[in-house]
Amino acid sequence: MKSFQQEKPLSPYCSSYKAIISLEKDVFQLLSSFLKRNSVILHPEMISVENLKVEFGATPLFAGISYVINPKDRIALVGKNGAGKTTMLRILAGLQTPTEGTVTVPHGCRICYLPQVMKIADTCSVREETEKVFAGNTSDDDEGEVYRQKAEMAKTLKGLGFKEEDLDRPTSEFSGGWRMRIELAKLLLQKPDVLLLDEPTNHLDIDSIQWLENFLARSAKAVIIVSHDRAFINNVTTRTIEISCGTIYDYRVKYDEFVTLRKERREQQLRAYENQQKEISDIKEFIERFRYKPTKAIQVQSRIKQLEKIVPIQIDEEDRSQLRLKFRPAQRSGNYPIICDEVRKAYGSHVVFDKVTLTIKRGEKVAFVGKNGEGKTTLVKCIMNEIPFDGKLTIGHNVQIGYFAQNQAQLLDESLTVFDTIDRVAVGDIRTKIRDILGAFMFGGEASDKKVKVLSGGERSRLAMIKLLLESVNLLILDEPTNHLDMRSKDVLKEAIRDFDGTVIVVSHDREFLDGLVTKVYEFADGHVREHLGGIYDYLRSRNLTSLDAQQRTLSPSSSSDTGTSPSPQQAKQGAIDFEARKERQRARRKLEKVVSEAEKKVSKLEADLKEMEEWMATPSGASNTALFESYARQKEELARAEEEWERCMLELEQTPSE
Repeated sequence: MKSFQQEKPLSPYCSSYKAIISLEKDVFQLLSSFLKRNSVILHPEMISVENLKVEFGATPLFAGISYVINPKDRIALVGKNGAGKTTMLRILAGLQTPTEGTVTVPHGCRICYLPQVMKIADTCSVREETEKVFAGNTSDDDEGEVYRQKAEMAKTLKGLGFKEEDLDRPTSEFSGGWRMRIELAKLLLQKPDVLLLDEPTNHLDIDSIQWLENFLARSAKAVIIVSHDRAFINNVTTRTIEISCGTIYDYRVKYDEFVTLRKERREQQLRAYENQQKEISDIKEFIERFRYKPTKAIQVQSRIKQLEKIVPIQIDEEDRSQLRLKFRPAQRSGNYPIICDEVRKAYGSHVVFDKVTLTIKRGEKVAFVGKNGEGKTTLVKCIMNEIPFDGKLTIGHNVQIGYFAQNQAQLLDESLTVFDTIDRVAVGDIRTKIRDILGAFMFGGEASDKKVKVLSGGERSRLAMIKLLLESVNLLILDEPTNHLDMRSKDVLKEAIRDFDGTVIVVSHDREFLDGLVTKVYEFADGHVREHLGGIYDYLRSRNLTSLDAQQRTLSPSSSSDTGTSPSPQQAKQGAIDFEARKERQRARRKLEKVVSEAEKKVSKLEADLKEMEEWMATPSGASNTALFESYARQKEELARAEEEWERCMLELEQTPSE
């Protein structure tokens, strides 16, 4: 058995050490000596995974896994639940040892890992906890560096949804989701060479997800993401590695393109499998037919050996996303299931929302969106009459509500099995499809016989969702229904909701799930609830939510469009002054954008030149070219200066208002 080790490459200064191995020994020694003497640091392969194998019991989770993670790779690690995605991340992070194989990490390569669940300390403020990442990085008299670090910290925390007044609050006052954001901010501020993210969007709202997408695209180095948020990984990643049937498939494409290629691959597998089964059948038929004929003994033995050598073709796990589910039919509700008139909710002096006036018609499918803490779940609780409120909230005639709360899993009967839980609510023809339904939501095989009491939180949430699917209701209220569903399960749920002839309210940050599902968006911000007609992307385009700052400015409750009154002469004069000031800011911003664009082009050109030089240096003739390595070192220094200038310009641009 080959032991696991975090090996160093032959030289931390060599970008293609495998090519160097083939060189003459004296040439290699000369090259190594030159590189060390001149402190030339090339970009090696970031991480090399070779013949990885993980076993739990007798059956391997995966085996023979080999691939390379290159600088600036944007990788989506995908596969069904239980395929080994989190295990792979833990191995890459050095937190778990594989049964066999090696992971080679270059000297000085920093890897940061964000797990789905982690214990977080509650002994200081948000600011103090985040500043821990800078401990020991700067001296007390390095004021410029300290200022820059604090500015980056404030920008990162703000991008992840924290307000200025939140920074000095104790972390103990925040929910687990918000504390996970603090940990994410700490990882991003460390600027690691490889960033491993396991379901990073579960605790983020739409604005924070968009901010994270932009950050990863602009500032991150190599990134590996496990996520069931299809829009997120499509916007961030350019390479897809799938773990399936104990092996991996590596595609240099975005997730959506991978899905198409995967379908083609499975069709090829099916054809190959069918051909192999026919071949096996023909061989067995020959053996049985001539087994007892002495004249055919040699041919029979040959066929038996041929049969033993056949390696069975494996077919990827069946895609169950085509399974169609339908909610049970319910009685027709009144024309207006929900009517809110001047609804207000406050906790003491803190006003969550005020003057909420909206009407949801029968058959509408609407989304509640907005930053966490703006009142989405609070209004749902008002509708469910779980908490008191001010104003008038009317539930329409004959409305039967099916409610999926984030804590819905706690209401399940722990003494039942998974199968029995669903069997008790299934009626009619659906009873014959219980196993298929459970399989679509990752409870296939023996998992359906598990007791509810041994299920994880995510498994319980999925089970509660299946149970809701089978209830007879005409108004569905779903609060973050997709957090613990994989992509195939989400497709099943989305199709069922789309076919549902009742009314639906969805609280969600999952853009892909909401796209094509809802026709109206209610936006929660600054204590107000505003209606937007159209789908989720219509809403995002209309608000131009390219950054959190943009949303905060466009949603200011002091906007004259909210008051419905004409401006006074004094207001008009002030408006003219403000207009000129905005024009000046816009001119300054355009100038900065041009500088940033030029800086980006310079960095891109230098990187391209360096890549060419690295390829040349990996050849025998290039490896002995002293002048080439000297030129490379100078080019490397110039790139470092260019990147520093680009970062400075970007920071200045981000601090400049867009209007």
